[in-house]
Amino acid sequence: MKFDPQPILLEGRHVRLEPLSLAHAEGLFRASVDPVIWKYLAIEPFKTVADATAWIDEALRGQAAGTDVPFATVRKSDGVVVGTTRYLDIRRPHRGLEIGWTWMRPEAQRTGINTEAKYLMLRHAFEQLGALRIQLKTDANNAQSRAAILRIGCKFEGIIRKQMLRAFDGYQRDSAMFSMIDTEWPEAKLALEAKLAR
Repeated sequence: MKFDPQPILLEGRHVRLEPLSLAHAEGLFRASVDPVIWKYLAIEPFKTVADATAWIDEALRGQAAGTDVPFATVRKSDGVVVGTTRYLDIRRPHRGLEIGWTWMRPEAQRTGINTEAKYLMLRHAFEQLGALRIQLKTDANNAQSRAAILRIGCKFEGIIRKQMLRAFDGYQRDSAMFSMIDTEWPEAKLALEAKLAR
């Protein structure tokens, strides 16, 4: 099996993960207006739709280079773009990748949307692509994100100290690293499907 993540539409009951495009810029900007979204992100908040467009351009350059597969997170009930997520740090020879750059507007958080989005991405990576390892990382101080990653079945691996420097304000981020491997996916899949069935 060739491990080669490419843009793809992933769809569940609550969420549709659409391959990110410039057509999502306005929706992504509207999803980003709450300052709470930006507390732990490594980039400056979008001030205009043009900022969102520039960010999408950069994500698409990563896609063209083969390092990233970005998605727009779309709520199925009303078709609204509520955020974004992506596969990144794609390591084809080692059949591994990271799920990250995940953020969404506050009213979509702690709903079935994020759980289902992670489920769809994990299932696709393990079952269709043949991934051996999927990792997620977050700011070590982001308790909500750390709890959410554990809740989907990932294992905590440790803290990477001063892993990221936020250029616009000098914040030095320690990152909490988590992972799931292929042999853990069947159990995690059952648990996620039980959560989504509620």
